[in-house]
Amino acid sequence: MDLTITPKKLSGNVNIPASKSISHRALICAALADGISEIKNVTMSEDIHATMDVLTKLGASFTVNGNCITVAGMHTPSDNAVLNCNESGSTLRFIIPVACALGTTSEFHGKGRLPQRPISIYTRELSDKGITFDYNNTMPFSVSGKLTGGEYHIEGDISSQFITGLLLALPLCEKDSVIKLTSTLQSRPYVDITTDCLRHFGIQITETENEYIIKGNQKYRSCNFDVEADFSQAAFFITANAIGNNINIDNLPDPALSAQGDKKIIEIAESICYNKKAGVFEDITIDASDIPDLVPTVSVLCSLSGCRTFITNAQRLRIKESDRLETTAQMINNLGGNVTVTEDGLVIMPVDKFTGGTVDSFNDHRIAMAAAIAASVATGRVFIKNFDSIKKSYPDFLTDYKKLGGTVQNGIILE
Repeated sequence: MDLTITPKKLSGNVNIPASKSISHRALICAALADGISEIKNVTMSEDIHATMDVLTKLGASFTVNGNCITVAGMHTPSDNAVLNCNESGSTLRFIIPVACALGTTSEFHGKGRLPQRPISIYTRELSDKGITFDYNNTMPFSVSGKLTGGEYHIEGDISSQFITGLLLALPLCEKDSVIKLTSTLQSRPYVDITTDCLRHFGIQITETENEYIIKGNQKYRSCNFDVEADFSQAAFFITANAIGNNINIDNLPDPALSAQGDKKIIEIAESICYNKKAGVFEDITIDASDIPDLVPTVSVLCSLSGCRTFITNAQRLRIKESDRLETTAQMINNLGGNVTVTEDGLVIMPVDKFTGGTVDSFNDHRIAMAAAIAASVATGRVFIKNFDSIKKSYPDFLTDYKKLGGTVQNGIILE
């Protein structure tokens, strides 16, 4: 689906969808628990459907009633399963070790850029822990065997998803385990979300500076769980306000009580707005190591900040739904901005305004939504290709955008 957006300021109230990161983890924990759990306030995006589908194949069952999901845990896991992860990297990397811990011989499928997402940490670490991989650097691939506990050496600067996957799986193993970080952990807040969710479901993890210690033979406990709103989705509207819109966000959790790293968007936006009002236009450096998902929308904000901005430690964005460094730069530049890609990030030169233009989202939901926010204050129309990529994480974004007054037409309207 292609869209034409005619610039118009947004105003009104919006409810932010549930955290996708928390929802993945809560659904997996509930599926691994004995008994019935109720997960409330879940947004049914394509990625969440993918996680529910693979958990169903592994032996869990789900009943959906609006945004509430009742989960019956997998009393007897499946012996064999074909698991379609669609385009969800979280589903793939969380479920590989979980399926292995259950002893389920599994064949993994995916589409889009997912077959290119690396899993070499798992093929290296799990292959001497009872698991056999039939893997040729793409999908489909298969795993067999039953995962054992032990010592795992994991790089912290590639993806926190590998650590989360192991934290979900290793409590099911008979013997104790330890995950030793061999480099500085980036995206630590995502691992904090995991350990917090595990605690709710009765799993205890001991954390030191460079290790996670996991007792074996733990039992997941069913419970009721409320998923909080997603700061990474709220970031689009927080950015919109910072560049001149007037949106009330009704349901954000208290940042002081949330483990989500993307709450950092509040601090970034407030700092930029304060400096702009005060006439302070010094260079800004944003370390994206813990907040990679914010980079597209932060790039929109920083383009209009009046300051030169350096985004660093964002090299992992090259293996997202798109090469998100290249596609973010292309989005901003096509709208009249000035962004240069570096080895590990972006250099953003300030511009007075976005002039409009054509953006290809490259089937990346965050590029599509960031472009729509930029369009609200552009001086000319913005054409966005492949906008239905938003279904991956925020299927109601376009509906909310229109409710806020956004002027949208289907197709590329050139006249």
